[in-house]
Amino acid sequence: MTIREFKMPDVGEGLTEAEILKWYVQPGDTVEDGQIVCEVETAKAAVELPIPFDGTVHELRFAEGTTVDVGQVIISVNVGGGAAPEAPVAEAAPVAQAAAPAVVAPVAPVAEEEAEPQGRTPVLVGYGVAASSTKRRPRKPAPGAVTAAPVAPAQAAPAAVPVAVPVSVPEQLNGHGPGAGRPLAKPPVRKLAKDLGVDLATVTPTGPDGIITREDVHAAAAPAPAPAVEAPAPTPVAQPVAAPAAVQAAPVVSTDARETRVPVKGVRKATAAAMVGSAFTAPHVTEFVTFDITRTMKLVEELKSGTDMAGLRVNPLLLIAKAVLVAVRRNPEINAAWDEAAQEIVLKHYVNLGIAAATPRGLLVPNIKDAHAQTLPELSASLSELISTARDGKTTPAAMQGGTFTITNVGVFGVDTGTPILNPGESAILAVGAIKLQPWVHKGKVKPRQVTTLALSFDHRLVDGELGSKFLADVAAILEQPKRLISWA
Repeated sequence: MTIREFKMPDVGEGLTEAEILKWYVQPGDTVEDGQIVCEVETAKAAVELPIPFDGTVHELRFAEGTTVDVGQVIISVNVGGGAAPEAPVAEAAPVAQAAAPAVVAPVAPVAEEEAEPQGRTPVLVGYGVAASSTKRRPRKPAPGAVTAAPVAPAQAAPAAVPVAVPVSVPEQLNGHGPGAGRPLAKPPVRKLAKDLGVDLATVTPTGPDGIITREDVHAAAAPAPAPAVEAPAPTPVAQPVAAPAAVQAAPVVSTDARETRVPVKGVRKATAAAMVGSAFTAPHVTEFVTFDITRTMKLVEELKSGTDMAGLRVNPLLLIAKAVLVAVRRNPEINAAWDEAAQEIVLKHYVNLGIAAATPRGLLVPNIKDAHAQTLPELSASLSELISTARDGKTTPAAMQGGTFTITNVGVFGVDTGTPILNPGESAILAVGAIKLQPWVHKGKVKPRQVTTLALSFDHRLVDGELGSKFLADVAAILEQPKRLISWA
């Protein structure tokens, strides 16, 4: 039997972790090269992971709902045939390592991955795994860590005995044994411990090689009833590899009947970080315009009943998007970015139009590439695909990168207007308010008309008041008189 391991790839340009949303296979299932085995959520999107080889699923290392660091093994597959052993792979590993060269190896999977052919690297939607991203340099054991060889015959052990994963090793490596050094934990885990006020030296590790995990920190920071969770401590002794999957359960911590604490992660965590960075980096200015949009609403109804747009979704957002594209053409400086490192303004001669979409996973802002070059029917099809894909949770990281201008439609929630925050890397964002029948002076008389309010937030480093005002006025003028979509285009 030959076991190959599949590690969490970097699915989105430098992301360090992802949450396993759903497993599509179970131990014993047959898998083929390219078959989707699970769905994961990163800070940017939910993506499906294909397995890069054929075989039979041997083990799922983590449960659904677990956040896993890039480079960690998430599934092992038997690619050589033969019956699976009764005990986990990690239990048989020490015996196999007894005859190995004198190298201090943290766990058996490292030896296995070095034996894997180097001709192929797991790749997902255009993103590969760096060759060095999953290797860890050998750590020196604590002075008292290797004191007794696990193999009885003295002649079978080399001068330096490999660490055979005894239970005492992780404890000593994390400050729970004599001569221990600094507790082992990755930078995000150390930051979490610092934020929660947890001393890592007091935390009992459950991760591979005695590494402290996020769940270990949360367990140490939990209230008094937390010791009940640590009752299954003997489990890692019998099954050291399977333990992480069992320990890392769903990350919802309820303190009492009056409060529920939900960890911030995935899209919501990325959105929060981006909005904080944008709000405190770009000097925001917001301007508003309220106007009569009745003629545009009539045009929407005409397009719906016509044959040119048959089978396509026609709504006010479509014409608002088209109006924005025409206004950008008339005011190209609005479509720019601020390069802080180079101290340059980057004028963009294309429009990747972002549309903010509320989804169960949080706010997503995918964008329509080269929207400026699309006809009205093409723009309608792109908008429909973008929104349906976002709501289904299938938006890819690539679809949310490279945006130049964003529209957020708060009017669908019955809100009149708002002061939107810029997406990082963009110079402006337009909020569309609710369209309501209101009394309005039309041709010298007060009549009921369809009225709405637009709010434009822009980066005052790039866009001054004149440019921002002209752009916003142009959008409103086009929607007041939609025939300008033709005369101004």
